[in-house]
Amino acid sequence: MDTLTRMRAFIDVVEAEGFSAAARKIGRSKALLSKYVRELEDELGALLLNRTTRQFSLTEAGHTYYRRASEIVREVDSLADAVRESSGDVRGRIKLSAPRTFADAPIGQSLIDFAKQHPDIVLDIHLDDRFVDLVEEGFDLAVRISRLESSSLIARRLAPFSVRLCASPELIAKHGMPVRPQDLGRVPCIIDTNGRWLTNWPFKGDGGDTVTVSVSGPIEVNSPMAARAAAVAGLGFSILPDFIAAPDIESGRLVTALDDRILPGGGIFAVYPHRRYLPAKVRVFVDFLVQWFKTIDNA
Repeated sequence: MDTLTRMRAFIDVVEAEGFSAAARKIGRSKALLSKYVRELEDELGALLLNRTTRQFSLTEAGHTYYRRASEIVREVDSLADAVRESSGDVRGRIKLSAPRTFADAPIGQSLIDFAKQHPDIVLDIHLDDRFVDLVEEGFDLAVRISRLESSSLIARRLAPFSVRLCASPELIAKHGMPVRPQDLGRVPCIIDTNGRWLTNWPFKGDGGDTVTVSVSGPIEVNSPMAARAAAVAGLGFSILPDFIAAPDIESGRLVTALDDRILPGGGIFAVYPHRRYLPAKVRVFVDFLVQWFKTIDNA
């Protein structure tokens, strides 16, 4: 049995957080995976996993080996992808991190459309609102909705991104339309605790500077989709991503406010690590997303 096979088995077990889960995920027996990991430890002369009847944990050597082994396996797979690409055969698994907001919104359809168009590529989607460490956690790429800070990652912009301040017509009829950002301190607001601003909302001030308004309201929730529903129900003003608010704005269920005071937005990006060989499957996926967003922008 070659070292690469044992290495893959070890990585599968670590990423699935257990032998049983890894066996179910990749379709091999728990006993076989345990055998491969044990043989790898014997080959290295080091214990990689601390095993108990209920759980396991990585040893210090296991942490070091997992990081380096993951890089090696990705490079091997990327090289194989490059060779397959030259023959027109693109297949494999893409491990993708994306925020729940992206998948739950209409633009999440892009992932479904890709899977339908590329049945030989398995899209392994992990929905998480935190910024994962792509290299450390073994992701091929991530979709991120933000202003990107400088980093070691490669980023391709898929679409612009902005936010809208919204409320239901009924709420505006009851409390009035805010004229200045400071007016929001006197009306109910819905707090998205996943956002960067929490209860301190920034806007353009009268002189073009940035002003921050302290807001409060009857509901705080860590989901833009739930915040949208609360706004539609008339519970308060809410700052929502434009791609989430757009259908309700078009239907009249939500009305925008202070449009000229909203700060410039960021973008929706596909980000991936620098690699010697960018896997063909990743390139195909990113190119698909770029074209998908271009198509809906022109629709």
